Amino acid sequence: MKIFDIEQLAEADKITAERQGLKQGELMERVGTLVFNDIHSKLNGAQIPIKIFCGIGNNGGDGLVVGRLLIEHGYQVIVYIVNYSKSRTQDFLLNYDRIKGVSNDWPIQIKGVEDFPELTEKDFIIDAMFGIGLNRPLEKWVGDLVSYINNSKAFILSIDMPSGMFANKMPKEGAPAIKANVTITFQAPKLIFFLPQAASYIGDLQVLEIGLDREYLSTAPVHNQLIGKPEALLLYQPRTNDSHKGDYGHSLIIGGSYGKIGSILLASTSALRTGAGLVTIFSPKCGYDILQTNLPEAMVITDENNEELSNIEFDITPDVICFGMGAGTSKKTLEAFTNLLKITKTPMVIDADGINLLSKEKSLLKNLPENTVLTPHPKELERLIGKWKDDFDKLEKVKKFSKKYGVIVVIKGAHTITVYKEDLYINNTGNPGMATAGSGDVLSGVITSLISQRYEPLIAAVLGVYLHGRTGDIMAEKVSYQGLISGDIANNMGLSFLDLFEKEIQSEGN
Repeated sequence: MKIFDIEQLAEADKITAERQGLKQGELMERVGTLVFNDIHSKLNGAQIPIKIFCGIGNNGGDGLVVGRLLIEHGYQVIVYIVNYSKSRTQDFLLNYDRIKGVSNDWPIQIKGVEDFPELTEKDFIIDAMFGIGLNRPLEKWVGDLVSYINNSKAFILSIDMPSGMFANKMPKEGAPAIKANVTITFQAPKLIFFLPQAASYIGDLQVLEIGLDREYLSTAPVHNQLIGKPEALLLYQPRTNDSHKGDYGHSLIIGGSYGKIGSILLASTSALRTGAGLVTIFSPKCGYDILQTNLPEAMVITDENNEELSNIEFDITPDVICFGMGAGTSKKTLEAFTNLLKITKTPMVIDADGINLLSKEKSLLKNLPENTVLTPHPKELERLIGKWKDDFDKLEKVKKFSKKYGVIVVIKGAHTITVYKEDLYINNTGNPGMATAGSGDVLSGVITSLISQRYEPLIAAVLGVYLHGRTGDIMAEKVSYQGLISGDIANNMGLSFLDLFEKEIQSEGN
């Protein structure tokens, strides 16, 4: 799904009105009706106090439409106008007049702290103050109103965007913004909805299709995409009936150290379960018995050193090399990694301590093969690119890093974002249960496996992140968030492939 910027959405509104011959207020009526239908389907006429806070722009106009329709259907509604300016949009004024036709009273004006209404946790609050058009910090009394609403502990539904949030930047630290339980946005999600700093403000996200011009939306260029099942299915490469293991590549997974052999075991298991034809593991000698016993399908080569990587030599020709899980950052391992990069032209996936070694010795970045995939968690990313001001600044720094070194960066998180130069691919699978030891090792194995199967590295990263998260979702439904461990994901990667085609799925042992 495309993620449009606010200028594109404004242009889509304009073109839609022109091509569909919409009169003033008709698109707003359509939007407000869709929001009302969603609310009405859930409340089903329940007589709870509904309080709507409307701004004086188009977002406020949406709120007025919703308020009018709720009143017409017998709900207990009080509408407040947050009067922060003398300016009014035409669509706001149109719907301001319309709501008087179904109400005995005009909406109540709020012009300062003295006008704040009483709120309780039993209220259902609809936030329609600003939407995506906000481009400057809130006035102090409006900010105080936002904090007052948040402190009420009432259920809050925000229309289009929680008030106080911006579409293309983060509020300053400590700046007030609505913390919504639900955000209903229109046509397409906004990038900010998927950034870690915004998570506590958005709540559950719903995207309503509002009938904007399809031709414009389909041809408008974007740099940001949300990856769900339809997009993942388009990336999938089916197998042929006459294929053999050699067609699906040879993955070499290098890592491990004394006490940390499990990391490469997880990565290798997920690589095989994702479909790699062959997997060879290179580990210190201490890993040999563990790996051969627990994963007989893999081949094992060992370093001459018993406890850590010190000299990475092999006589195979892998299609992809994955390095870093559990490797440690000792001087010997750094030297071994440096020598590996000097001779490697093979596509690479680098995770965990591999990224930490790059951070320690940044001169090695120039030796990375083109389109190497890096899979850092937030702290590893910070060591690699330095600190950032906020999540938007972080993305800009990663874009520059990607362009400078020609690499693909997978920023792991609740919504993992794959960055390649100017393009962002935001993942829409995964759950809190995946915040567990070894989950990232499994992801590296998945991406490695797809590259070995002749997927382009960028496609492998984007699809791999989706499949990894979807397997986590499937398994969490069976064992709970708390009960989910990384081995559940590694051993059941096949379920996410079946899910792509909506086939009956069962986990191992069921």
